[in-house]
Amino acid sequence: MKKTIGEKVVAFNKKLHYSGELPEGFDVLNPFFDNPETLTVMTEFYKKYYSDHNQRKFIIGINPSRHGAGVTGVPFTDTKRLESVCGIEMKSAHTHEISSVFLYSVIEDFGGPEEFFKQFYINSPFPLAIVKKTIRGGLNANYYDDKKLFEAVKPFMIQSLKDHISLGLDTSEVFILGKKNATFIEKINTEEHFFDKLTVLEHPRYIQQYKSKEKQLYIDKYLIALNKAL
Repeated sequence: MKKTIGEKVVAFNKKLHYSGELPEGFDVLNPFFDNPETLTVMTEFYKKYYSDHNQRKFIIGINPSRHGAGVTGVPFTDTKRLESVCGIEMKSAHTHEISSVFLYSVIEDFGGPEEFFKQFYINSPFPLAIVKKTIRGGLNANYYDDKKLFEAVKPFMIQSLKDHISLGLDTSEVFILGKKNATFIEKINTEEHFFDKLTVLEHPRYIQQYKSKEKQLYIDKYLIALNKAL
């Protein structure tokens, strides 16, 4: 029997492993290896919302944060929203992530998680958490924070994008979160020709952190762009 989108995503996540080089000072965290419950709740999420063969639009983030998908295994989803919105409890961890706050505000105004996830698939070109080692411990890092880091992870990113697309995604238009992220995705797309149209939206973290007073304007901007594509 043909695998559902959800089953394909779970299989992809279970096989995720980064074995490439990294510049000194950076490390990669794999939530699916670090916490057994991550696999459980991630599987439950994709079984709940992606147990079909419908084609979806692709929303591309940067790479998971330690407190969002770096814990739950679900992009832009901290444990608070995983439980309160999606009805999936995670007992071994409790996280609050500001990008998750904004994105779930968009999801609520779109019509709720069932309606939203029926139309869209969210993931990252580098689907594992990257941390920069400091005296105080590991800090969240973006794949583009360091030129050598980007060059090191670029082949893995390209393969990841191919794997995401092979789930059965609609490549006529892709939504990229974050203007700097878009610069690098555009470079990759010029080489690989993955997507016909790239629509760039401000990153949830930027909105929540610096534009919170205008939050509803950005939610509306997301909704207009996403609905227009359907």
